[in-house]
Amino acid sequence: MLYGADYNPDQWPEEVWDEDVRLMQEAGVNIVSLGIFAWSRIQPAEDVWDFEWLDRVIGKLHAGGIAVNLATATASPPPWVSATYPETLPADESGASYWPGSRQHFAPSSPTYRRLAGELVSRIAQRYAHHPAVVMWHVGNEFGCHLPMDFSDAARDAYRVWLRARYTTVDALNDAWGTSFWSQRYGAFDEVFPPRLAPYSHNPSSMLDFRRFTSDMLLECYLLEREILVAAGATQPITTNFMGPFKPADYRRWAPHMDVIADDCYPDPANPNRVRDAAFQRDLVRSLKPGVPWLLWEQATDAVNWRPANAGKRPGALMAETAQSIGRGADGIMFFQWRQSRAGSEKFHSAMLPHAGTETRVWDAVTALGARLAALPDLPPPGRDARVALVFDWESWWGVEERDHPTRIDYLALSLEWYGALHRRGLMVDIVAPESVDDGYDLVVAPLLYLLREEGAAALERFVAGGGTLLTGPFSDIVDEHDQFRDGGFLTQLGPALGVRFEDFGAIGGTGAGGTGVGALPTRATQTGGSVTFRLGSGAYPGRLVAERVHATSADVVAEFTDGLTAGGAALTRHRHGDGEAWYVATQPVAEGLEAVVGQVVRASGVSPVVADLPRDVEAARRGDLVTLINHGDTRVDIAIEGTDAETRALVDRVRLDPQGVAFVLVPRTEIPSSASTRGRAVARHPRP
Repeated sequence: MLYGADYNPDQWPEEVWDEDVRLMQEAGVNIVSLGIFAWSRIQPAEDVWDFEWLDRVIGKLHAGGIAVNLATATASPPPWVSATYPETLPADESGASYWPGSRQHFAPSSPTYRRLAGELVSRIAQRYAHHPAVVMWHVGNEFGCHLPMDFSDAARDAYRVWLRARYTTVDALNDAWGTSFWSQRYGAFDEVFPPRLAPYSHNPSSMLDFRRFTSDMLLECYLLEREILVAAGATQPITTNFMGPFKPADYRRWAPHMDVIADDCYPDPANPNRVRDAAFQRDLVRSLKPGVPWLLWEQATDAVNWRPANAGKRPGALMAETAQSIGRGADGIMFFQWRQSRAGSEKFHSAMLPHAGTETRVWDAVTALGARLAALPDLPPPGRDARVALVFDWESWWGVEERDHPTRIDYLALSLEWYGALHRRGLMVDIVAPESVDDGYDLVVAPLLYLLREEGAAALERFVAGGGTLLTGPFSDIVDEHDQFRDGGFLTQLGPALGVRFEDFGAIGGTGAGGTGVGALPTRATQTGGSVTFRLGSGAYPGRLVAERVHATSADVVAEFTDGLTAGGAALTRHRHGDGEAWYVATQPVAEGLEAVVGQVVRASGVSPVVADLPRDVEAARRGDLVTLINHGDTRVDIAIEGTDAETRALVDRVRLDPQGVAFVLVPRTEIPSSASTRGRAVARHPRP
């Protein structure tokens, strides 16, 4: 288990470096990320290079038994870069430059920036590619974090090149973007600009392509540096740090180029949904590279500095959050940062070694965590542990949040709501693209799949026909990959599997996020924009955003709307298709309604939780034979589970957890036949590893 932090010795006098190494050893640190923001120290002027200080730091770490995850230092150019080469600066929607004084002040598509960054990486690689202390490479840092889009002239030129490669002819571009509307038809690629400040809405198809372009430009920067490292003979794993569900970068396109997935995760202690949101993020990054353990490269030991109010963590939360990562596939636990900064924007951000020193609760927590991680046995790799998948797609996210739709939708917040209904049931969930759905899953939930590519639709249909259970809707299968309607209206691809015909959206107002806080599960009281009611079983439940008018052509109507313009119409349908079944919900259920819908579909699918009958606020996750149990509640709980305590190697049949307590239990996998007749073939078709 890797354990450590970002280390920024260039921010401190050399006199403390030996103390840093000594205290790292005391805390159990065995790796640090080094040099992430050190460009100005390594190259203080264009023709001046200084590696001697870095040689000394790496030597001290190596002598102390601490490995180095060496950064390429390209995330924040020094002042001389923009002063000498102003064309490297990015621009906002109005075309005005962003200026230095912060970080990420570079245009990702700038040839000059790429040349200068390449020279820096080449020097670093030539010097350290074969150094025994360097065990991994950290390319850039949080690509796009503070610059989600660049509208500079460099972006303009690169965008035109990107469009030529994608469409070949300007006529093909015009067809894809539907430019006959509003007299937007282009006569040449050189007439196309980034979607800069405009009087009204931009063409949504062009916005979709510009988001693809933005993600690709950031990825090109990563690949440029990766190729330099490889050419210099680097054989260590190469990656960069993701940020979970980060809208500007389609991490699924990035993942094949990462030797290992690394992620930064900062749950807000004040967010009532922090456990759910963090679990979603960890499941997402695990699902990007199935079967390969991932690394948590950044988390906070206590409070951060960048929220409007920065709450600290409760006692035990550091171990509980760490265990959530381990249980969901992480083999490395790291922090930002080792020693708390004394100056700069992040000086109030907590660290492993706080300003108050080692006589602190934070230091006690990080040393205790280091000791506990060091005592863990070798962990099994994350396997095909989830029998449930949630479909989450970046291009659908980009498309559905553009303007001029029937209602405003917050794709991430609503995806978190659906995920939460699965998470509360103790189910392991992979978070996948529609194209990745296969017969390894028993249940697939695909909410708000606005943009659905043909390959994704085909995979979902095959899944159902082969015996799987699909739950989808609303606002799904609306547009193609160009954000255009298909001939025949909506649900044209999934309609036959669902057994329904779509007529109209029936928007009912309100906002996409609902509630309070990120992804909060809203209640009826928060629906200032209105709601609709549907009846399921003996309960009546509110829905929001839309009350779609759908007609059951061959599906069974399970629930009907009881009020509004669609009163008496189908709200939830169930359709047998091939060997499986597909469910469609025509509104966004609120709170108890979401629980009722998901509960009914889960029961029909026959999937089982990781551990049955868990107490409330206890989270369970499985990776291979390892089951991780976490008590996020405020009271002590007892959990019945038979296995071997992974830390003590003692046999157990029950685990007692204090608040924020954690247990790691080895429980060999066994296949439990489903009680649902439609899923009884699971034992034969899906043998466990």
